[in-house]
Amino acid sequence: MSYNLKIYKAVSDLPESWKTVIGDHNIMLSKEYFQVLEISRPRNMECYFVGCFQDNVLIGGILFQYLNFQYHSAFQKDQVWCSIRNFLARQLNKDVMILGNNMLTGQNGFYFDASKITLQQFIPVLDEAVLKIQKEIKKTDLIIYKDYQSNFVNYFQEKAHEKFFRFSVQPTMILKIRDSWSGFDDYVNDFSTKYKTRAKTARKKLNGIEKIELDLDAIKNRQQEISLLYQNVAENAPFNTFFLTDNHFEEMKKNLKENFKVFGYFSNQKLIGFYTLILNNTDVDTYFLGYDKNLQKEKQLYLNMLLDMVDFSIIHQFKRIIFGRTALEIKSTIGAKPVEIFGLIKHKNPVANYFIEHIFTSLNPKKEWIQRKPFKI
Repeated sequence: MSYNLKIYKAVSDLPESWKTVIGDHNIMLSKEYFQVLEISRPRNMECYFVGCFQDNVLIGGILFQYLNFQYHSAFQKDQVWCSIRNFLARQLNKDVMILGNNMLTGQNGFYFDASKITLQQFIPVLDEAVLKIQKEIKKTDLIIYKDYQSNFVNYFQEKAHEKFFRFSVQPTMILKIRDSWSGFDDYVNDFSTKYKTRAKTARKKLNGIEKIELDLDAIKNRQQEISLLYQNVAENAPFNTFFLTDNHFEEMKKNLKENFKVFGYFSNQKLIGFYTLILNNTDVDTYFLGYDKNLQKEKQLYLNMLLDMVDFSIIHQFKRIIFGRTALEIKSTIGAKPVEIFGLIKHKNPVANYFIEHIFTSLNPKKEWIQRKPFKI
């Protein structure tokens, strides 16, 4: 059976049926979220959307992102080795096309109507879409299929993928909310003594700190403070493929409304930290956060944010929290477990592609960490 593909450069051009067929099933593929990307995407990013049609009926949608690294330094530390890695990275790839969302962890690159087409049938459609967008929009040095769980592996064994290197850098951390947790105390009581004491100690550190949910007006009014706190964390990371624009959180709240949450921590009315959540049907996806580096250790801000994310998810009866692929060990201390995810990568230069495994692993080495297991059972 044949399928027709159509590229959209603007959210306003997407068909009316996009919401019911795709957006209602994954908010990260909704028109509302795409509107955020259109208005406040990172400066080195361009986004395109592809609709898949069967007999003129929309049955699936795909997100593509182009990243330009010509003027962006991915390795941020002020070290000679980082400068060398940035130089090598720019020589190998000035631009990248990603099938998926580089701003999020997980399979947020496509959705299809499973009653109309199977996953096995849809994978070749993805490959066709890659070829179409490379031909009609722009060819890039690198092509990346991003963030698929292990059950997808068998679908990427065909000839079309034989020149791709399958990679896995860090797992994503996921916490499944137990049915027995009707409140935060139930959750903590399932910890062993060591981790229960640790959580209670962290909570005491917040004495004198007020946590408030920020509405749209508050986000607008505190945009500069929020941006500075975000930069504190983002610039401390050794590797960044993008930086958020100052108005990004405002646009997220404006477009996603109650499906986007911002919580601020205040000391004497001064904002010292914040975290954000995306509510995606039965899942909570943790988004970006920031904090005052001088108070982080004293107040255990980061650990308290993780605990507050769990508290929120239990109260509002969500099924899972998707914590992403950073700070793996501390996330495991609050009960999140690693789930391996993989991607595919190919360089347009055959010589570079021959060495892509070595190049990729040298630029993106895996970090060793210890998985903690806080629950008694």
